[in-house]
Amino acid sequence: MTMPSSRRLVLSTLVSLNGVISDPMAWAGPYFGPGSATASLGALRQSSAMLMGRRTYDIFSRQWPDTPGDYAAHLNAMPKYVFSRTLRDPRWTNTTVLGTDIAGTVAQLKREPGGDLVVYGHGRFGRTLTAAGLVDELVVTVVPVIVPDGDTFSHPGDAASTWELLDAGPGADPGLVSLHYRPRRG
Repeated sequence: MTMPSSRRLVLSTLVSLNGVISDPMAWAGPYFGPGSATASLGALRQSSAMLMGRRTYDIFSRQWPDTPGDYAAHLNAMPKYVFSRTLRDPRWTNTTVLGTDIAGTVAQLKREPGGDLVVYGHGRFGRTLTAAGLVDELVVTVVPVIVPDGDTFSHPGDAASTWELLDAGPGADPGLVSLHYRPRRG
């Protein structure tokens, strides 16, 4: 009997030089040009579903449904899964609310056939996935800015983890650095 291959969970985040991850639309935009748009669409096309927490859902569901272009069209058409205690009636096309059993539900989604599962950002939801050992690849794009305050990549009390560098190099647009990691197991 052949078992279906596991889907990978790819967590992709933007981080400032001083480790801030919150509100990247306020500080990362000037560094994202045509190269980043092409690279982002390519990565999104390898994914068959997007996972997110409520805060990311609120931001993305306001921005993407009415945005023109290939990236928005692909994002709007793909299945999206939101983990939330309070969201009851998602209005963004192809969105399903899955409740609060993040680790168990994501483990089940990873066992299903299909392309990658993508997560944007490394807030509470991303840290939960990382702590549960569910992230297969961590893509960090370093933006050459220092942000005076905001949520940082790690928080006191986060579980310790070790990562193996898969690839490092210039990002898709000038000034950006792209880092790809996988968890070091054992």
